[in-house]
Amino acid sequence: MTLSRVTTLADNGPPPDDPAVLYDGTVMHARMKPVAHRFTYRIFTLVIDIDRLAEAGRLSPLFSIGRFNLFSFSEADHGAADGTALRPWVERALGEAGLPAPARVLLQATPRVLGRVFDPLSIFYCYDDAGALAAMIYEVRNTFGERHAYVAKVEAGDIGPEGLRQERAKLFYVSPFVPMEMRYRFRILPPGKTLRVRILETDAQGPLLAATFVGASHPLTSRRLVGTFVKVPFLALKILGAIHWEALKLWLKGVPFFTRPPAPPPVSATDGTAARATAGVGNRNPSATPGAAALAPVSEGHPA
Repeated sequence: MTLSRVTTLADNGPPPDDPAVLYDGTVMHARMKPVAHRFTYRIFTLVIDIDRLAEAGRLSPLFSIGRFNLFSFSEADHGAADGTALRPWVERALGEAGLPAPARVLLQATPRVLGRVFDPLSIFYCYDDAGALAAMIYEVRNTFGERHAYVAKVEAGDIGPEGLRQERAKLFYVSPFVPMEMRYRFRILPPGKTLRVRILETDAQGPLLAATFVGASHPLTSRRLVGTFVKVPFLALKILGAIHWEALKLWLKGVPFFTRPPAPPPVSATDGTAARATAGVGNRNPSATPGAAALAPVSEGHPA
């Protein structure tokens, strides 16, 4: 079955059994207003079982856990970001939302390549004892060194034949070209044969920006890693370069610029717009000229 024909949960099959797999695919970003802007690029992502990291580290001599290699994964890049285990952090984050500890957690993340990484969006897929998706954690970063995790319970009506649909109010500043008073609309076909993530960012008047990732699953083998490195040798530089280049083009097109408000608490466990009072709301500043630090991501998430 080709990638384009895998569009439903039934087609996609169960989540991967391996401790880690790669998804090779394409990211697309499209802005609808106030000017049209669109770009795509090839990328890959890792899906790893956070309780089987040691097993994942034995899949290939080119992939390591917590130490330098051609490809590697570090718990310090996620969660509490202090090098502590991810499982307790996930359980605390879910506990703040009144949710039980999951039976299994798969993390979709960008791996380190030659020790370097920038991961705008990581997603924790939390499964219950029956293997059903029970909760999601959307971990978002910006180029200012900040991060925020949105916890979302999977409600009965969130899952349909074409996958998962969820919404969250935007609480965390990512791009200087997107205001704070927005909503994220997630549509996801969870990890299986393929992985599809779509984020539609909307304001009161409708869609402003869409970001998608579509990728096919591959075993994490040395041969696959070498082939991936040849295609995308310096992933962190590619992501950051694309972010800043596309942001510069938006600025040259005259897209309004919004200042950065104070960061919210690291985890939001509810979908309440009242939390924006804590996060602050960016003010429009059309005359501002963004410097190097201000040229933050074009979109509010990735891979999406």
